[in-house]
Amino acid sequence: MTSIRHFPATHPLPDWRNFGVMLRVLLGINVLALLAALVQTPDLAGWLGHYVELAAIVEPLLLIALGLLSLARDLLWRLPLRLGQALVLALAGGLAAGFFLYTRALSLIEGSSGWRSALLAMAAAALLLGYFELRSRAFSPAQTEARLAALNARIRPHFLFNSLNAVLSLIRARPQQAEAALEALSDLFRAAMRDPGELVSLADEISLGKQYLELEHLRLGDRLAVDWQIGAVSLDLPIPPLMLQPLLENAVYHGIEPAPEGGTVQVVIEQRDDELHIAIANPTASQAQHAAGNQMAVANIRERLALYYDLEARLEITAGTNIYQVRIMLPCRRRVHP
Repeated sequence: MTSIRHFPATHPLPDWRNFGVMLRVLLGINVLALLAALVQTPDLAGWLGHYVELAAIVEPLLLIALGLLSLARDLLWRLPLRLGQALVLALAGGLAAGFFLYTRALSLIEGSSGWRSALLAMAAAALLLGYFELRSRAFSPAQTEARLAALNARIRPHFLFNSLNAVLSLIRARPQQAEAALEALSDLFRAAMRDPGELVSLADEISLGKQYLELEHLRLGDRLAVDWQIGAVSLDLPIPPLMLQPLLENAVYHGIEPAPEGGTVQVVIEQRDDELHIAIANPTASQAQHAAGNQMAVANIRERLALYYDLEARLEITAGTNIYQVRIMLPCRRRVHP
């Protein structure tokens, strides 16, 4: 199996293309604008009105700055940290001064000065850069790697025990099938012990899921049916390891095995614009039992997604009367780190 070295480390300069970073910048600047309006307004009655006036100036500058920083992200990451930060400050100050001169030329504002606007913009940018630098230290590569290893370690014992249990159930009744199952189990073991800092291709993750389901099919027979629906997606897309298998395991153990008649596990993988959508659904005999059994795997995957993608990835659950579905949405681009 191929793997792609990708450690979700954070750079002291933020990833300006990341939705989580954009959201934090927007929230941070708007909070500063709210505080500035509160300080400048003599009474609370005019506070929100003054904030709206400030927002009309701040928001266009902020969106332009985020757009330019997104375009220049890779270049900024190649520079020394302090030089990159200085360029971000210069961009913020330059945009503020240029916007001030433009509006004054149109007689839209009076008073104040371009230097003051530039200094205020640079001060706000400095606060945000300081926050992101502290955050990158809090989520250092060593700490993040340790957290990912701990999360993977929670998945592995349950996964390997259930896989081994499936093989043991075949040894006496069907020894030849048990031998083939042991060969498949060795591949599953290798996948489970993979470095958590490596991304794998979507093709490898699908292959692992199919191997696991084949192993379970030997144990459950015709009670287990699988409906794979793979759309027009690039199978070499990199995704975190062990995304599919824990959810497939839950689908089998909490949706198929308890039902005497069995059921069908449905796996839908498709690409929508710049997102990869993965949906795994199964019938449920007892929703409460199913939800309790899935809690650990779902929480584990949700936390690993946050470590890899921040707010760019989502995990959603639909729990109906007769169906339980987990959907994962991932960005379809390779993340670039220096």
